[in-house]
Order: sequence, then C-alpha cells, then structure tokens
Amino acid sequence: MGLFFGTDGLRGIVNADLTFELAYKCGNALASVKPSPRVIIGRDTRVSGEYLTLAVAGGVMSGGGEVIDLGVIPTSGVAYLTRELSADYGVVISASHNPREYNGIKVFDSNGYKLSDKEEEALERRFIHTKINDFPDIGRFSSEYNHIKKYESFLEESSVGSLEGMKIVLDCANGAACRIAPAVFRALGASVVASASSEDGMKINDGVGALYPEHLIRRMERYKADVGFAFDGDADRLIAVDKCGKVIDGDMLIYMLARNMKKEGRLRSDTVVGTSHTNMAIEHALARCGIGLIRTDIGDKYVLEKLISEGLSLGGEQSGHIILKDIHSTGDGILSAIATAGVMRREGASLSEMFDVELYPQANINVTVADKLRVINSESVNDALARVRGALGDWGRVMLRASGTEPKVRIMVESPDGETNRRYAEELERAVREAE
Repeated sequence: MGLFFGTDGLRGIVNADLTFELAYKCGNALASVKPSPRVIIGRDTRVSGEYLTLAVAGGVMSGGGEVIDLGVIPTSGVAYLTRELSADYGVVISASHNPREYNGIKVFDSNGYKLSDKEEEALERRFIHTKINDFPDIGRFSSEYNHIKKYESFLEESSVGSLEGMKIVLDCANGAACRIAPAVFRALGASVVASASSEDGMKINDGVGALYPEHLIRRMERYKADVGFAFDGDADRLIAVDKCGKVIDGDMLIYMLARNMKKEGRLRSDTVVGTSHTNMAIEHALARCGIGLIRTDIGDKYVLEKLISEGLSLGGEQSGHIILKDIHSTGDGILSAIATAGVMRREGASLSEMFDVELYPQANINVTVADKLRVINSESVNDALARVRGALGDWGRVMLRASGTEPKVRIMVESPDGETNRRYAEELERAVREAE
C-alpha cells in the first residue's frame, strides 16, 4: 500500500482526509501517465460524490484529458464500461460500505482491473507535480448517463435462464444499486421487493446494506421471499439471507457457487481463491468435494491477482466481494446475486439447503488506533500474537492486521471453541490498546 491508497483505493472523511485538492491531484496524475487520456467517472449516491467528481475531472482536464461522467453507477459498472468505451481509465467515487461522511477514489485500468499496488504507488509519486495544459489543449467534459444501459444488458445476459417465479428482496443500501438492481432482476422475471432505495445521499449504508443484514432479515420475514440480497454502497459486495432468516456471507456463497460450477464443469482446475479470513470449515468442506482453496491477503485485488496468475474462475472474500473471473474483471454484487439465484433455480433448493457446512466460530474485534502500522509492528503486540498462535497450534487460526480502509487494527481468532476464541481475541485487544 502507498501513502494515500489502501487495499481498496484512496479513502477518508471528505474535506478532512480526502480533500478536493487531493482528488484533483489524483485526476491530474492520470493525465500525466498517459497523454490526453480518456477517463470515465462514476459514483455512488453520497452527497460528496458530485463534488469529488468535479475535482477528479478538473485534474484530468487540466492535463488535457477527456472526461465522461457516468453519474450514479455501481463500481463494477465502471469497470465494465472502461473496457466497453475504450477508456484509458475508469474512476469510481465511492467509499463502498463506509458511512456517508466518507468517500473514496478507486481507479481501473483500460482492461477493467483495479490498479496494482505498484501502479498506485507510481500514481502517488505524480501527485507532487501538477500538469497544466495551455489553451486550447485543455481537456473536455461530457455527462453521458445512458451508458448504464449497456451495463444493465451485460448483467441480464449473464443469467443462465429466467428467474421467473422467484420472489426476491433487495437491500440496495441507499446506494449505487438503487435503480439498476431492481430493474435487472425484474427484467429476468423475478418478483422484486426493493428496500433501502433512497438516493438522497444522506442515508447510504445507514443501518442498511451488506453490513447490516438485520434490515434484510426483517424484510424477509415480512414478505416471505425465496431469498434476499444485500449490497453495500457501491454494490460490489453481496450478503444474502435465506428464507429462514439465515445470513449467508461471501465465503458461504463461494462454497455453493463452487460446488455448482464444478458439477457443471465450469470451475477451472477445481480450485477457488479465498483469503486469510476464509473459515477453516469451508476449506475442509471444499476439500471433501474435491475442490482446492488458495488463500491470499485480505483485499479483493489480491484475490483477483491470484485468479489471473493461476488461471482460475472463482474467488472472493467473507465480506461479500465475489469475483466470477470468466464473466467480469472485478467483484460485482449484482452479478453474484444473479448467479446465486440461478444456482437456486437450477438446483431447486434454498440457500440453507445448499449450505451444509457447520462453520467454526470466529471472534472478531476491531480496535480504532491513531497509528495502525506502528501498533501492529510493536514488539509487545507481536509477542502476544506469538503466544496466542502457540497456544492454538494446528487447532485454530489467528489474524491481526491493519485495516486497508480505516484507522483500525482488525483481530480474528478462529477455532472449534467459541469461548477460547473470545478469550484470545480479548488478550490481543489488550495488547493493541496498551501499545497504542
């Protein structure tokens, strides 16, 4: 990770961490990497979206680049349209699952892939110098909101068959999925109940969406639907709820998709990619199905890198980032929801019937700190980490890492015994707080 970019782009509180000037520098840096680049920009619904769009666009244009504003659109829609419109870069103005006061910048290359760590670091180095073109070589700007129809068609064409007869509840997190997700599922024949569909920008991720499945659970109880899907603010995550009210996270969805893809001969090398957070019970269950699991660091960009290097077709994170590599270049919550509904339809089963794994309990604690890198590299924290790992042995796993998007240290302890997990996680929490 660079000075500004984390595991999922540049992110922070608007006008505190993420300023107009910084967004301008990011856009201007893109114009200095390639001469007169074509850059498309999309955003979620939060109130600062237009403000930061103008900042990035101004930076690009001052360096002689062309900007196409796509309006409100999911992150994966920008990735798709970057290729379709032959753009040099795709930029997303979104803070994903974070609250309304946050925003962020994600950058895709001309192939629809997120920039690598090295590419982001190289881009940051260009923040130092500003490229300003003289008249008349200043760039141009246009708003072309109708391009979202191309992305809608792509999603509809990804479905293997109709979803007619299925009743589906969608929690759109008051974000980028508000219009497109209900429209696509209705076009595929499903009966749709759309909730958390406000676009006023002040309610995004506010007690709704992928981080708050209880909202979707209540809607499922009310409408007696077959399945519910919750997205986050930019719709690149998916968390599901089955008809019994059980929450199905990203790892669980990957397990079900992997079994179906193997059955249909679509799972390359009979292997999937997960992360260091993927539950051990899922790894063991996949192995019993003849499916291997490769782990990466947390972050969907690292999952994608492994999918590409190993030539694989499916991977993702517990948080709900799922990458169907043979279909798309990035995680796409709506696409993953369509694929999941399709598997339910073809298997003739509910999610709870298809997920037959008893997960190992995990204890997760997030500790807010001022300097996360100093804390996780402190001797006292590493001594505590070594003690816990030694005590767990092969019986469990422990993870302690700096968040890539927030000023937090994340702790996870996993084993078959929940009380043991809690005790060791709290021991690590104390070590982090003492180091802070």
